[in-house]
Amino acid sequence: MTNGAVHTERAFETVLERYLLERGYVQVAPGGFDRERAIFPGVVLDFIRDTQPKEWAKLEALHGAKTGEQVIVDLCKWMDSNGSLATLRHGFKCYGRTLRVAFFKAAHELNPELEARYVANRVGLTRQLHFSPRTEQSLDVTFTLNGIPVATLELKNPLTVQTVEDACRQYRQDRDPRETIFEFKRRTLVHFAVDTEAVFMTTRLAGSATHFLPFNKGCNGGAGNPPDPAGRTYRTAYLWEEVLQRDSFLDLLARFIHLQIEEKRDEQGHKVKREAMIFPRYHQLQAVRTLVEAARSEGVGHNYLVEHSAGSGKSNTIGWLAHRLASLHDTKNQRVFDSVIVVTDRVVLDQQLQDTIYQFEHKRGVVQRIDEKSRQLAEALENAVPVIITTLQKFPFVSRHLLKMAKERGAEGSGTLPTRRCAVIIDEAHSSQGGETATDLKGVLGGEALRTAAKKRAEEEGMSDMEELFRSMAKRGRQANLSFFAFTATPKHKTLAVFGRSGEPFHRYTMRQAIDEGFILDVLKHYTTYATYFKLLKACEDDPNVERKKAARALARFLKLHPHNIAQKTEIMVEHFNASTRHKIGGRAKAMVVTGSRLEAVRYKQGFDGYIKKKGYPIKTLVAFSGTVQDDKLKDVTYTEEGMNQGIREKELPERFASQEYHVLLVAEKYQTGFDQPLLHTMYVDKRLAGIQAVQTLSRLNRTHPFKEDTFVLDFVNDRDEIHDAFKTYYEGAEMGQEVDPARLYEIKGELDASGTYLPEELERFCAIYFKSRQKQSAADHQAMNAALDPAVSRFSALQKEEEDKAELWRGKLQAFRNLYGFLSQVIPYQDSDLEKLYVFLRHLAPKLPKRRGGPAYQFDDEVRLEYYRLQKISEGSITLDEGYGRPLDGPSEVGTGAVHEDPVPLSRLIDLVNARFGTDFNQADQLFFDQIVEAAIADDALKQAAAVNPGDKFELVFKNLLETLFMERMDQNEEIFVRYMNDIPFQKLVTTWLASQAYQKLRNVSNGRCRLSSPPPPR
Repeated sequence: MTNGAVHTERAFETVLERYLLERGYVQVAPGGFDRERAIFPGVVLDFIRDTQPKEWAKLEALHGAKTGEQVIVDLCKWMDSNGSLATLRHGFKCYGRTLRVAFFKAAHELNPELEARYVANRVGLTRQLHFSPRTEQSLDVTFTLNGIPVATLELKNPLTVQTVEDACRQYRQDRDPRETIFEFKRRTLVHFAVDTEAVFMTTRLAGSATHFLPFNKGCNGGAGNPPDPAGRTYRTAYLWEEVLQRDSFLDLLARFIHLQIEEKRDEQGHKVKREAMIFPRYHQLQAVRTLVEAARSEGVGHNYLVEHSAGSGKSNTIGWLAHRLASLHDTKNQRVFDSVIVVTDRVVLDQQLQDTIYQFEHKRGVVQRIDEKSRQLAEALENAVPVIITTLQKFPFVSRHLLKMAKERGAEGSGTLPTRRCAVIIDEAHSSQGGETATDLKGVLGGEALRTAAKKRAEEEGMSDMEELFRSMAKRGRQANLSFFAFTATPKHKTLAVFGRSGEPFHRYTMRQAIDEGFILDVLKHYTTYATYFKLLKACEDDPNVERKKAARALARFLKLHPHNIAQKTEIMVEHFNASTRHKIGGRAKAMVVTGSRLEAVRYKQGFDGYIKKKGYPIKTLVAFSGTVQDDKLKDVTYTEEGMNQGIREKELPERFASQEYHVLLVAEKYQTGFDQPLLHTMYVDKRLAGIQAVQTLSRLNRTHPFKEDTFVLDFVNDRDEIHDAFKTYYEGAEMGQEVDPARLYEIKGELDASGTYLPEELERFCAIYFKSRQKQSAADHQAMNAALDPAVSRFSALQKEEEDKAELWRGKLQAFRNLYGFLSQVIPYQDSDLEKLYVFLRHLAPKLPKRRGGPAYQFDDEVRLEYYRLQKISEGSITLDEGYGRPLDGPSEVGTGAVHEDPVPLSRLIDLVNARFGTDFNQADQLFFDQIVEAAIADDALKQAAAVNPGDKFELVFKNLLETLFMERMDQNEEIFVRYMNDIPFQKLVTTWLASQAYQKLRNVSNGRCRLSSPPPPR
């Protein structure tokens, strides 16, 4: 090879070809390709003859010399009807005989015949394949399985100024999707565009509309590929050394690639069926394979945390993993797991799993969804269904049903399952690892082994009547028969501690990489914040003392629900949506308004609909909140979501919102997590967001759509730096921060014991009843347990009456103990039964304790009025996550450590404090100066006439001409304001708009007569 030839695309092809041919591929000459049928007939027939001689002989007896032609005709018809993937997996019919065109590796090695057939597969590679009966175009590399083309590669060499983008362009422009070899589903399944730096793939050629996805490993937490660590080969060598390696490629065809069929309603409400060939992205393939290999080598009883960002394709990853684990065998050819249990709240995941696994297995009953009661779950667990999909909430009731089912069979049951090895896949693990329900799951699945271990421990401790106590302790920790595979995009400290390994996830796909690769959008790229400036006045004659924090919250609520606040923000949001958002995504964009309370959602729904009607805009809204909302003004008026949405039921809302009819969704604590709507472009935020909640809420915007180029956030409440910090924690992967000191648990226990609120004998009496064996439990136990708790309740009540703050401090310590033990017992194998007994006692005592006396409930509708109000844009542009450091996730602190006593403050003083925080820095003289300007303006006859016949925006043009004269006439009265007005153009514009609005309101007599709703100029 000449020196020049070393740098060519042909040399690149040769490296790939040589590697694969040396490792099990066979070279298939291009001359044997049937361009019309798009297969290698000779290779197909040789494979069938060699691997299925009996079937071939029977067909040959029928067709003689025409057997080969008949087989090829039937094969091509079958692939044209059923697709090449299904044909490769399940074979095809030829005159009543089933012929196989591939044999895939069995889950075990117990059948030598299956292994021999697997080895007989001919995985072929052809360079420069002329594929068209009409042209002499050729493909750089074509991969075949037993003569059937399944994948193609176009290779480019940047050293000859040809890159992966040129390969993508070649597929789009020069590869006609109508050619048989490229027809969707019928022959080739995936196409790779490759250069020495990057790989892209597509499973469907569609001319200029062909959509390529990155198929890269990721580099330094972002997109791209790292250099080869040994410095021996290309960055993209993993494609043929790992992914297309013979066994790997056959595994992809057998257990990963699948046809996804979705039935959805289009924007006109019609049902449409969409098909997509799913090929795993690199991180999905790597995650599933490394998890499966770890489970095979480590066996049962280990935890695996998968931190995959939104946009990672988590549903498919979980589906592939569930299928692989259900059939996984170890090195001794023994099944590793009896059942795989997928814990999720997503209905879509259920159907997807069933359909996907059916394509692999071609049989029903492998997957069972638990969509009814807990008994259905108990039956599925007892029958060891291979894959069970359920929710976490069904587990606490399983033991009861197991007992009942045993009695129905006339058997004596213990309420426990036989010891089975289970893989538990948890979807959204950040919300599933805490609380008693998660412990119940481990208790149920721990089965007979947990019961046996508890019995042994009870006997060793000389407490054989307290077997249930030791079972309760044991179920909190790791179970030898359970492996957990926990998926989350936003882990908490607890998630990392319980499921991680030394605080690290087993596999990670970062938010940064997902954004870089274009699988999700950067929701912080267009982020605008507004600040609210206002001044409150005390409207009542007296000056009552109030509790500072509670009254401050009431003042904030007063402002949030004030009609002027709602009206001003509504105007900004609706006008922005109408002018900007409505035209995005090809005129189909939607928006979400995130409100701080259910009543705010009601008020905004009313405000939006009223303003939209007045303006005549083609915009329709929906509102989402739970339960019934009481009107704060009209006591006999209530609101429901369905009522405000003209009868649209809760289950129908997502689908109706997706239609062209509706544009804006106003929410209160709903649809802020798990809501997937690619047409959602804009979010208006009027709610305090922090930490994980900020990430989850704003991430509703990040879903991609072919016509979606960007997103927009308008935030009335939150600080840019706080939003940055919240996202930065998860941008390149969450890190574990400060851990909890286990010794603190004993310190809190000592403080609780020493208080005398409960006595040791009461605790022991309660636990003796609670930890009875299930067979000995009776209805009378309920009253006995309550009787054991009541003395502690009485002592707490007495303390609360005498020293409320001290009582609340004790309640806080109770909560701290529960939180710490509930967490630490999952990661530390405590052997102290006293901790478990106290935990159970306090868990049942807490809800019986009287609530903290609420004190006065403040409503300031008559005591306070709004003096002035202004919204000002503070910032706009991108919040850049490449800067700064992510904040580590610290362990749980002692929450709820009691109430802090506050001295009451006069209402007037509290109003001053609120004004100081949210007002502006102009003084009374400035306010008087502006008032005089307005009074002089409204006395002008020409201005009166202008107000009578013009809308507000036209009136402002007339007012502007008069305003400069009025300022000049009064320049000596407030020189500082005058100079700023003349020299500061943004200030001048704001003041003009503000004063014009005040004058227009007065002249049109639209003031509400109660508050002077003026808006001060910006802070100086």
